[in-house]
Amino acid sequence: MDLSAGGFREIVMAHQAMVFSLARRVVIDPGLAEEVAQDVFLELHRRGAEIESGDHLKYWLRRVTMHRAIDQVRKRTGRPDMQGEEFVEEAYTDGATVENWQQLGLASRVESLVESLPDTQRAIVTLRFQEDLDPEEIATLLNMPVPTVKSHLQRAMQLLRRKAAVVLKEYIRD
Repeated sequence: MDLSAGGFREIVMAHQAMVFSLARRVVIDPGLAEEVAQDVFLELHRRGAEIESGDHLKYWLRRVTMHRAIDQVRKRTGRPDMQGEEFVEEAYTDGATVENWQQLGLASRVESLVESLPDTQRAIVTLRFQEDLDPEEIATLLNMPVPTVKSHLQRAMQLLRRKAAVVLKEYIRD
């Protein structure tokens, strides 16, 4: 890879949106996502000679971004990743919460629902639907068995459906 000043700048400009977006979806906090993105590009600058092609670069950026973002979430929370089975419907139906949800557009509501997923599920949903990766690619990126990725994805989608049924009632057809 061309890691001259101009070449590296071009790489950053071409991929910064993807790296930031992936980090933002996992860590949620925009400031922390910026830190993750900076760390990823610093690591790329150090290890850029190992990158063999454009496809390898994109794969490498996704993998390092996801690992760094998940590490940040683990540092911040200090708690084990829950599987999302603890969804309590009442938390989404009190008056103040419903008013807040009604003020947001559909896209914002769905994004908030995705952000409410447990860390691993949120990462897998982001890779599957934002980056359009198949479960095998996600498994490789996250260093997980494919059945584990599929299980997390299935649980995440079930949880999102349950939450959406409560929060997005006006958008659901009977």
